[in-house]
Amino acid sequence: MHLGSRALGGAGLVFTEMTDVSADARITPGCAGMYRPEHRDAWKRIVDFVHAQRSRIAIQLAHAGRKGSVERPWGPRADKPLKDGWALIAPSPLPWSEEDQTPREMTRADMDRVRDDFIRATRWADEAGFDMVELHCAHGYLLSSFLTPISNHRNDAYGGSVENRLRFPLEVFAAMRAVWPEERPMSVRLSATDWVDEGLTPEDSVAIARAFAEAGCDLIDVSAGSTTPEAQPIYGRMFQTPFSDRIRNEAGVATMAVGNIYEPDHVNSILAAGRADLCALARPHLADPNWSLRAAAELGWRGQMPPVQYLAGFGQLARNLEKQQQAGPV
Repeated sequence: MHLGSRALGGAGLVFTEMTDVSADARITPGCAGMYRPEHRDAWKRIVDFVHAQRSRIAIQLAHAGRKGSVERPWGPRADKPLKDGWALIAPSPLPWSEEDQTPREMTRADMDRVRDDFIRATRWADEAGFDMVELHCAHGYLLSSFLTPISNHRNDAYGGSVENRLRFPLEVFAAMRAVWPEERPMSVRLSATDWVDEGLTPEDSVAIARAFAEAGCDLIDVSAGSTTPEAQPIYGRMFQTPFSDRIRNEAGVATMAVGNIYEPDHVNSILAAGRADLCALARPHLADPNWSLRAAAELGWRGQMPPVQYLAGFGQLARNLEKQQQAGPV
């Protein structure tokens, strides 16, 4: 219902958001997964419905790492560690916070298992009919925690320099790309900054994006932060777009801008200025599943049409908005 309603509302590309590749890769017991055959079959029903609305759908595959085994983000114990949770793994044995479980430092055998979990999930995403796969390497989850020096304190080939910190995430991506149909795109979500002085540098983020592009990534989904509780983010309208701008124009890769983009003019100005190639709007679509159709009506765009059953309502909305614009400010 949630994803299908956004397709009915005119979204061009619907994202599943974080979908975990194993049971112990989840953040909470309520997280979606792609690690059992019945998951693949259930996702196929959703994919088929989205396609029937003439929209596309992407699956975002992830592993929670040290941020896993917590309560759902609502209720009296929101985000608190589960009382009977599962064991966690991470690049280094550093807990997310003082009250969270300390993860076990990953061995090479752990890396092999995680990589194979991503491969299996990617194969099943193909079988379910998804149009695109995104690898989640942001927000302090497992692969993100390899990339940032905040959480990667390893002394082996997977820690230290940015090239070493990139090694395992790139290995996972390459393994996924090898089993994903060549004609279908893949994206990678990155946190371009940790919002702390000792974290990722802008130069790091450009190098990381360029490395994924060279490995076959078609699009960098540029987010920021959520990699440490010590972060000091600077919020504001379109506040993450400068990171997309820098990565796009310095690394020479296609990007998707996200973060507090909520008006059609925001989208149009970002794209027209060459700061991104796509824009993703999550919270506006949570508040209004028909945001895309409403924006099309507001702009007088008739290339984005609702299901035929909704045409009368869409036509009325477009006429009323046009009258409001002609009348001017009240």
